[in-house]
Amino acid sequence: MDAYMNVPVPGSAPGPTDKSLRVARNKLYPMQAWYCIGIFIFIIAILQWASFFHSKFVGRRQTSKTSDPEHASVHRHHSFSWRRIPLGLVNAYRVIAFRWTLEFGNSYTLNMAEVFVTMAYIGFLFVWAFINTTDLEGQALDITYWCNRAGILAASQFPLITALGTKNNIVSLITGISCDKLNYVHRMMSRVVFILLCVHASGEVVRNAPFQPYLEELWLICGIIAIVALTILCIVSLRPIRAQAYELFFYVHFSMVLTFLVGAYFHTQNDTMTQWIVPCFGIWGLDRFIRALRLVVFNHSYFGFKSGITMDATAELLSDDFVRLRFHRPSHFHWTPGQTAYLIMPSVSRLPFEAHPFTIASVNSAVFDVPEEQKPASEKYTQISLAEGDLGSSAPFWKELVFFINVRQGFTARLKDAASKGDKVKVFVDGPYGPSPNLGSYDTSVLIAGGSGISYTLPVLLDIIERVRTGESNCHRVVFVWSIRSVEHIHWIDEALVRALRLAPSSLSISIHIHVTGAAAPVDTLSQSHGQNNDAKPVRDSRSDIAELQDGKAVEITNNSLFVMESVKLANGRPDLPAILRDEVKAATGRMSVSVCGSQSIARSVRGALRFPVSSPLSVASGGPSVTLHIESFGYA
Repeated sequence: MDAYMNVPVPGSAPGPTDKSLRVARNKLYPMQAWYCIGIFIFIIAILQWASFFHSKFVGRRQTSKTSDPEHASVHRHHSFSWRRIPLGLVNAYRVIAFRWTLEFGNSYTLNMAEVFVTMAYIGFLFVWAFINTTDLEGQALDITYWCNRAGILAASQFPLITALGTKNNIVSLITGISCDKLNYVHRMMSRVVFILLCVHASGEVVRNAPFQPYLEELWLICGIIAIVALTILCIVSLRPIRAQAYELFFYVHFSMVLTFLVGAYFHTQNDTMTQWIVPCFGIWGLDRFIRALRLVVFNHSYFGFKSGITMDATAELLSDDFVRLRFHRPSHFHWTPGQTAYLIMPSVSRLPFEAHPFTIASVNSAVFDVPEEQKPASEKYTQISLAEGDLGSSAPFWKELVFFINVRQGFTARLKDAASKGDKVKVFVDGPYGPSPNLGSYDTSVLIAGGSGISYTLPVLLDIIERVRTGESNCHRVVFVWSIRSVEHIHWIDEALVRALRLAPSSLSISIHIHVTGAAAPVDTLSQSHGQNNDAKPVRDSRSDIAELQDGKAVEITNNSLFVMESVKLANGRPDLPAILRDEVKAATGRMSVSVCGSQSIARSVRGALRFPVSSPLSVASGGPSVTLHIESFGYA
C-alpha cells in the first residue's frame, strides 16, 4: 500500500505536495464513509423502533362486531378516506420494497430493498474511491490517488462486516434487525469489498511494473495470501454451495476468515492501517465469549454444576425426511415464538462445537398446561377440557424444547442415523436468536408453512390463542395453512392442534387448511357435520370413520381426532395461496399480518399475491386492511 510511495515508478514523478494530499485524503475519506454509514444505520434504527412501538402500543379496537368472518366485509367502510392516505402510502412502500423482487433461477430472490441497499453501497464505496483523483498537474484518475485509497476504504469496512457476521452484534441491538436478516448485508458487503480489493491489487501491479522484485517482501506475500483467502471465501459463500454443502461452507468460512484477517494485519502493518484490522479480532472474540457464556449458563449440568435434570435429547425419526428432537426445557431458558436456537451435538457433528440453527417449535408458556381439575375461576379459562395427563404426544410442545429437522446431507443425515437407532443425543443449546413476531395488534393473522416450516407457524398460532385468551391481543381471525408431502405428517402436531382449538375462545375464528401434496390419489376435503361435543365445538358423529387418503393409507376419524373440528379442512394438492390471501384481504378489516415459513416457491407465491392491486394504497384508503408480510428463512442458505 503506502509502502510503494517511496519507490520510484517509471513514467511518474509525483511531487511531495501530491503525496501529502493523497495521504491526507486516504485518512479522511474512510472516516467520512463511516460517518455516512453511521447516519444510515441511525435512520434505519429510528424507523425500525418507531414501527415496533407503533405495533406494540397501538390502541386496542373493539372487534366484537366484526368477529364473524362471514360478516366482516359488511362492516368495512368502503368510502374513500383522506385520513387513511398515509397508511395507504406505508402499505405501498411495503409492497414496492419487500414484495417486488428480482428472481434468479428457482432459488434466488432479491427484494427491492436489498437491491437498493446493494446498489447504493456499491456506488457509495466506488465514489469515495475515485472522487478527487486528479493530480496537481491535471491528470484525471491518477492511479497513485485511487490505488491505495481503494485498499484503505476496503480495510475500513472490515469491522462492520465482522460485526454483521456475528450472532451478538451492536447493529442488531441498535436497529432491532436480527442477525440472520443482516446476514445478507454481511455477504453483500464482503463481495463488494472483495471487488474493491481487486481494484487495489490490480492497480498496484500496473503501477509498480515490473512487479517481481516485490514478491520477496513479507507484507506483499501476506496481502496475496489474504486476497486468495477472500476469493475462496466468496466462492464457497454462493447460495448453491451453501445450500448443498453447508458443512463445507462452515469449515472453509472459519479457516479462510482467520487466514484473511491475519494476512491483512501483516499486510497493513507497515502503513499503520492495522487500526481497521485489530477491532475485527475483538468483535469476533466478544461474540464467542458471549456465546460460550450462554453455553455454560444454559447447559450447566454438563459443566460440573449440580443439577437434577439432564439435557440429553430424544431424537425421533418421524419420516425418511424429518427428525423431531426434544429435550428438557431449562428453567432459565426463555424464548418467544419464532425464535431460533443453535444446537451443538458433539456425538453427531464432525467438530466438537459445530453449531447448527433450528427454529424452536415449542412454546414457552404454562397456559396450555392447566389440568381440567385445576381450572381457574375466571371465565376466560372455562373452555379447558383436556387434563394434563391426557396430553399424549402434544405435551412436548409446552413442556420441552422441540425442533423439527429436515434431513438432508451431512449433519442432519447423521442425526437421522442416531434417531433410527434410538440413541440419546447430548445437546448444547445456545440462544435464543432472532425476532419474534408481535401480532398482538393485528386483527387478522395468516400463517403459512411448508413442511418443517411448521416449527415457526405452530408456536405463533399457540401464542395468538394464549394472548387472545388473556386479553393481550385483539385478533379475531387466524388462518393456518400447512403444506405437507404425506398425510402421516399430520400426526406430528395433531394433538397439539386439538388442544389449542379446544382452548381457543369463541371470539377467535380459526381456519386450518392442511394440504397433502404427495398424494397419489385424490384427497377430498373432509366435510364437517354440525354436531356438538362437550366443548361446544362442531364435530362429526361420535362413532369412528375411516377416511381413505393415499396409497391405501387412512386416517381414523373419532371424536378426539383433529378432523372432527369444523375449522379444520384437509385437501389434496398444493394450496391456492393467491386465492386464499385474496379472499382474506377482501374480508379483513384493520391490520392484517401474513407470516410465511417455507420454500422459495411458497414465498414467491405469497409475495406475488400481496402485490398490487390486492394490497394497494387505494384499497387501504377505502377501508381495506393494512397488510404486513413477514417471510422467515434463515440467512445461511
